[in-house]
Amino acid sequence: MKKLSADLLAESSELADFCERMDLSQWQWPTAFHGWSAWDEIAHLCLLDEAGTLAVIDAVAFVQRAEQLRARRAQGEEISGIARATYGHMTGPELLRHWRKVFDRLVHALAFRDAQARLPWFGPSMSARSFATARLMETWAHGLDIYDALHQTRHATPRLRHIAHLGVNTFAWTFQNRGLPVPEVAPYVALTAPDGSLWEWHSPSATDYVKGDAEDFCKVVTQRRLATQTQLTWAGSASAWLPIAQCFAGPPTQKRDATPLAT
Repeated sequence: MKKLSADLLAESSELADFCERMDLSQWQWPTAFHGWSAWDEIAHLCLLDEAGTLAVIDAVAFVQRAEQLRARRAQGEEISGIARATYGHMTGPELLRHWRKVFDRLVHALAFRDAQARLPWFGPSMSARSFATARLMETWAHGLDIYDALHQTRHATPRLRHIAHLGVNTFAWTFQNRGLPVPEVAPYVALTAPDGSLWEWHSPSATDYVKGDAEDFCKVVTQRRLATQTQLTWAGSASAWLPIAQCFAGPPTQKRDATPLAT
């Protein structure tokens, strides 16, 4: 957990450092993620990291917070609106300073939990390891939205392995979440890591596979790119999977927009 928590801290800190360089107008630039601004993206991460800290250190308080959020959602409030109501009095730089304190607390709390400890969340409970991986994935994905909006390229890191692993592990769930039959054969996944090494999952296959760049794969399973927008190659069961791949919890969603950048 200490290594995974350190990776989560690095992912969050790298995004915060990038946002530190934005001017006030850039905080309001729309992203391709539902038109959210960069401010909205960080506010969303902050809201869930605050809830996540409660999940790690005080399950009772988390359940109360979750019930409050569900009640507001039931009344028609969007999660983005709840985040705006919570942090709307802050400018982008002020929100960023607050988020740094929030994710520092979350990471410190996670580092000392047993990897298999069950943590409550908005859906089913999760192991501490899965929870930390999910937070890293979400931070990376929302960070990509901001990089895209500012037309900046982010340096790929070995932390992508956590996201790729989550993407592979949610193969069956992607279909189950949609009420679809799960293909009998999970595809062989072979990805080129940022350092040029090979990351592999499942048995090699010439008929059912996904191959290519690890970052491309992570963009697809987080629904930040269509598979056809990447250099990935695939066949067999992966042909049904990649168009709907979803490594995050919640109801079924599917990226349809052919452009990764907001207009």
